[in-house]
Amino acid sequence: MRQLLERYNKPIPRYTSYPPVPCWDSTAPQSTDWFRDVRDAWNTGDHQLSLYIHLLFCESLCTYCACNTRITTDHRVEEPYIQRLLKEWSLYLDAIDETPILNEFHLGGGTPTFFSANNLSQLLSGILSTAQLTKNAILSFEAHPASTSAAHLEALYKNGFRRMSLGIQDFDPRVQQLINRKQTETQVRSITNIGRSMGFNSINYDLIYGLPGQTLESMGETIRKVSVLRPDRIAFYGYAHVPSMRPAQSSYEQQLPSPEMRAELYLCGRELLVNAGYYEVGLDHFALDGDELLTASRAGKLHRNFMGYTEHQSPLLIGLGPSAISDSGTMMAQNTHTLEDWSVAIDRGELPIVKGHVMTAEDLILKKHVFDIMCNGATEWNSTSGQIKYLDSVVGRLLEFHDNGMIRLEGNRLKVLEKGRPFLRHIANCFDARSARQNKEKLIYSKA
Repeated sequence: MRQLLERYNKPIPRYTSYPPVPCWDSTAPQSTDWFRDVRDAWNTGDHQLSLYIHLLFCESLCTYCACNTRITTDHRVEEPYIQRLLKEWSLYLDAIDETPILNEFHLGGGTPTFFSANNLSQLLSGILSTAQLTKNAILSFEAHPASTSAAHLEALYKNGFRRMSLGIQDFDPRVQQLINRKQTETQVRSITNIGRSMGFNSINYDLIYGLPGQTLESMGETIRKVSVLRPDRIAFYGYAHVPSMRPAQSSYEQQLPSPEMRAELYLCGRELLVNAGYYEVGLDHFALDGDELLTASRAGKLHRNFMGYTEHQSPLLIGLGPSAISDSGTMMAQNTHTLEDWSVAIDRGELPIVKGHVMTAEDLILKKHVFDIMCNGATEWNSTSGQIKYLDSVVGRLLEFHDNGMIRLEGNRLKVLEKGRPFLRHIANCFDARSARQNKEKLIYSKA
């Protein structure tokens, strides 16, 4: 396994979308075309949608992070930002002209708990007063343990939020110092306990392997502490080193683990999580028995979108805020990254979309195979209605995984075996025609 991990440690998409964003058409859709697609998806999905809001701000830069953020300690930015988010939401309400029904609602960032509890309440009431929630709607948010208070949790709980994800990454003080992400075990325990006592029924911890300064001993100690706190879910991601995009990452390149050590860290963490009673879900995710994500995975009903794995599927995803991505099923659109450009567009009453992609018939077929592998570890392409020329080459691309005991191939049917679970991205990549046709030097992905 160690040899395979080192062999396949190459840049590759994470496949939260197909095609991956770097392979999109570069032209932004016209607002009339985009709104038409939004309405079509809206009508197809019984007026249900998923909503993502990007809360851009952080008080300090976590140097490992590749998210779109704006660093400031000036909290006067909160209210103007919220007003613009609500104005962007109103553009969609005007286009739909009916009350939307939210199936999922997620706050990401940035640091959502950068905003005061009162301002978060203002934002949420502005959204939820114009929408309905499905019976089993999922409302979730990301939080920094060091900046999250009981008042934040109370405001979110009162607005229907029941899931929270805490960015831990690593408990080791030296690692935290290197990546400028500091929170204590006491802070994490406090927020976890307060959340549980309030009624939050799903708590996730984000952990990262491959960070500068990590050792097998520090990884083991982090997971031991996490196991005691017993979150319902754990996301165990590989660190994405892309200093060309995030220059701050170059500050600790000499402290990064070697490829061999990175593989050892992954295997160590994975084994410890399984031994602690967590079950693997899809890629990079672990959950306790009874967790809804694990239940969906076992039933073959796991889904994936720009927000990650989910047990719900909505035909329409709307993203608000700088860099947020929306997906209508047949078209995708991304907002401008910068706060300034996004603000100017919103103030003009215009959509801030700068990039998009219109799905082709081939895209739609290959997307199903990519997501079937990423979510369920299996796919088949023997339907005459789903035959496209690119599939003729797929078996040849898959043979090395078959020969290495990572998948089972039976004609045009594929099943990922236990040995292949860490390599879902690589196996899905065999179905990625868009990346295969691109100039690889122009595609910037993190190493798997």
